Amino acid sequence: MRSPDTKRGTSPVRQAFFSVLLLATTLGLSLLAAEAFLRAKNSAMTNYDIEMWRYANELKQKSDDPQIDFDHRRLQSALLQNTEIRLNSFGLRGPELSPLQDGQRRILFLGGSITLGWGVPEKDTVEARLEHMLDDGGDNEQVLNGGVGNYNAERYVSRFFKELTPLNATDIVVHYFLRDAEELPPGGGNVLLRHSELAVTLWIAYHRLLDQHGEGTLVEHYRRVYDPAAPGFKVMQAKLRELADYARRNNIRIYLAMTPDVHNLVDYKFGFVHDMMRSIAEADGYVYIDLLPAMLGRPPEQLWAMPGDPHPNAFGHELMATAIFPVLTRKSIATTAPAARN
Repeated sequence: MRSPDTKRGTSPVRQAFFSVLLLATTLGLSLLAAEAFLRAKNSAMTNYDIEMWRYANELKQKSDDPQIDFDHRRLQSALLQNTEIRLNSFGLRGPELSPLQDGQRRILFLGGSITLGWGVPEKDTVEARLEHMLDDGGDNEQVLNGGVGNYNAERYVSRFFKELTPLNATDIVVHYFLRDAEELPPGGGNVLLRHSELAVTLWIAYHRLLDQHGEGTLVEHYRRVYDPAAPGFKVMQAKLRELADYARRNNIRIYLAMTPDVHNLVDYKFGFVHDMMRSIAEADGYVYIDLLPAMLGRPPEQLWAMPGDPHPNAFGHELMATAIFPVLTRKSIATTAPAARN
């Protein structure tokens, strides 16, 4: 005879298990639906953050050098922010290189996403414009695009020594930006962020909420970054000096083109960075080119690649090329002996 304590039915433990299973299933299906919705929405419109995420997934790979962290894939291309970015066998944006002829100049640009020309068609980048302008003079120079998104000075100089010295550049232009002295943490370690647009969207929203600040706070941030005692500043200065020393030993002309932040060019707040970089560049033998005067006073809508994306657009690249061109064509420029160092 069945005991009254063993009546048919579901035990509390079994009920709890099915409740947790139902909750987990519902949550999982909801997340999958949200992921599918975001992917469909982002495929129909340009989202700056997602396009940068796609760039990291489709055109970048992890480097075995911790100073580089990640690098461009070779012989790959992708349509990003409605613009094709194609990479040659050196991981440079652009076509395969033709052999360097006797007496021909090969001008290599180093830098981050502005140098790469994020959101700008290849033919409209500062490098392509300069090559066209220089070719009009009949000299047939090559101007190479060594920009990689999310690089600072440590990364692009380290990449140069690891991979780009065989290019035998006759000129090197460090296309410098304010962020190039910042310490950048290694990326790509989170599997979820590498594969989920939903995870990336939530992560970005969280950090934007956490990091909200005005222009005054940004100025304070860069004053800390450019404190001579700041670790990132010290690394930047050492790397630029290492590159200048190499250029001098190999009779390479070397320039530093200081690129302004284009958020506010009417009341520009970062002149102190330009002054500091002029001193550093000239002390190490760089020919200094300040690109601020070419852009000063222009509203953001004239220069931004798209709303919410403060990378210089094609017009911004035209302004930069126009400012750099006369310096590259000076006949008197040679490798410059640096000033005495402390």
